Amino acid sequence: MHIALIRQRYSPYGGAERFLSRALAALENTDMKVSLVARDWEPIQGIEFFRCNPFYLGRLWRDWSFAHKVCRQINIMGADLVQSHERVACCDIYRAGDGVHRVWLEQKISNQSWLTQLCVRFSPYHNYIKSAEKQLFESSRLRAVICNSNMVRGEILKHFAIDVSKIHVIYNGVDTARFHPQIKQQKNNLRTQWDLPADANVFAFVGSGYDRKGLLQVLRAFTGLAENCYLLVAGYDKRERFYREEANRLGIKDRVKFLGPQKDVLPCYAVADAFVLPTLYDPFPNVVLEAMACGLPVITSNKSGAAEVITENQNGFICDVYDLQGLQNAMQVLCSKDVAKVMGAKARAIAERYDLNSMAGHLTALYKNLLTKI
Repeated sequence: MHIALIRQRYSPYGGAERFLSRALAALENTDMKVSLVARDWEPIQGIEFFRCNPFYLGRLWRDWSFAHKVCRQINIMGADLVQSHERVACCDIYRAGDGVHRVWLEQKISNQSWLTQLCVRFSPYHNYIKSAEKQLFESSRLRAVICNSNMVRGEILKHFAIDVSKIHVIYNGVDTARFHPQIKQQKNNLRTQWDLPADANVFAFVGSGYDRKGLLQVLRAFTGLAENCYLLVAGYDKRERFYREEANRLGIKDRVKFLGPQKDVLPCYAVADAFVLPTLYDPFPNVVLEAMACGLPVITSNKSGAAEVITENQNGFICDVYDLQGLQNAMQVLCSKDVAKVMGAKARAIAERYDLNSMAGHLTALYKNLLTKI
């Protein structure tokens, strides 16, 4: 049997890439031949790589040209199963890691000016993505959709004509051995290294694309916290300078540390007392489970699929995206180290239910079921 995996571009910081690596691990002990089709990728032992890198200018041409050429490549390859992490209609399995684009757009512009809303609604790129999603979800070839949250499952059923039996919720898996509360043993050394007071209450924010992840709300909520509260920001955003200036304008620049993109985010969890990610829209950010596995209580939003593993006042808090006071109140509760420690232990217990073996088992069962019907 031959399975082909599609992902346009590799990012060492991407959640989809981490899911792909875990999907590959699930296939490792089978007799399946695995191929990867992408514009570029880091070499993976035992995986056949097909480069699909058509010329483009701009993001619309980029996505359209890749979708067009990758489907031609797939037809030539003749794989038994095709799993895509991109919006292309030539796949048997689609992993909806980006959620539903129209839902993200509605959330994004809900608090914007009428001019911004107009520009987004008539954007050629966004209209292409919405069209590509419709073709994908309503394709007769599509046999299964992997969602990483029930939130996304509901959105797909609401907006597309798709058989409910095709949709499978498989939560992200986390390496509970690597992401473990034992990393706290590094806390004091790391705090010295990053010039953080030993007794500080430290919040970690990990994610790229600060607008979508809700960093602006975190900065504004942070102004109401005590002087011994600090914020670590790890990730990439081309407008980072804007956020640095905003921290300066709010008078909190000395308590906010911008670390930039990190290949290894473990030190961020090790040094922190709590994790905050009030994302505007996110199907299920891997970093939430990672933080929980490290024993950190989590504050996230009601527009994040990760809210499904949070029990209010037990292992974290769920805030409305635009409720600044609610976010600030939750952060103030976690400024108590005793409270954060108790809730963090409960967070770890929940994270243990979502280990890599659990995810791999669900993936393997899905693959086997689909292969028996070929």
